[in-house]
Amino acid sequence: MMSRIYSNWVYGGLLAGLLMLLLMPLLTLGWPTELKLFYLTLPVYMLHQYEEWDDDRFRIFINNHLGHGKNLLTHKAGFVINIFGVWGVIAISLYLAFYVNQGYGLIATYLVLVNALVHILAGFVLRSYNPGLITAIVLFMPLGFYTIYRENAHSDDAFQYFGITIAILIHVSIIWHLLRRRKQLTKNFK
Repeated sequence: MMSRIYSNWVYGGLLAGLLMLLLMPLLTLGWPTELKLFYLTLPVYMLHQYEEWDDDRFRIFINNHLGHGKNLLTHKAGFVINIFGVWGVIAISLYLAFYVNQGYGLIATYLVLVNALVHILAGFVLRSYNPGLITAIVLFMPLGFYTIYRENAHSDDAFQYFGITIAILIHVSIIWHLLRRRKQLTKNFK
């Protein structure tokens, strides 16, 4: 059963993201605009993940380009990265923003922006489309920059730096995992 979930989580995410967008006016009624924007990062990320992961596109893309055909990014790793490293991190940042300090919502914002920059950089380096590039440009960039613009009046620089640091660390850990796995697989093939 888990292997089916590992392989098909993105379709539940797409439907959940659409439902979260539909319910947003009810669920966020009375929230400050900045908290609404932080909330919006999760369903927008879910739509982005559909562009990335539908038909296993992103996993295949990574395995072909970075792994040279080796299975660097497994279905299970894709599941863990996206459910815990994206959905979980955004959920925690929303709770912290709501109950502790609004500035913690910037974790979600920078997660979106760093991911967008990775997609855009990959597009320039490879001079081609990569799964997730369109939504990174069309959804992530405007949402991220507008949220930072709105939140700047409420948060000090420490929250900006904290959000950027967490987002970069998540992306670096994913790259580290892939490079470590590539090294292991290369060793096993010799």
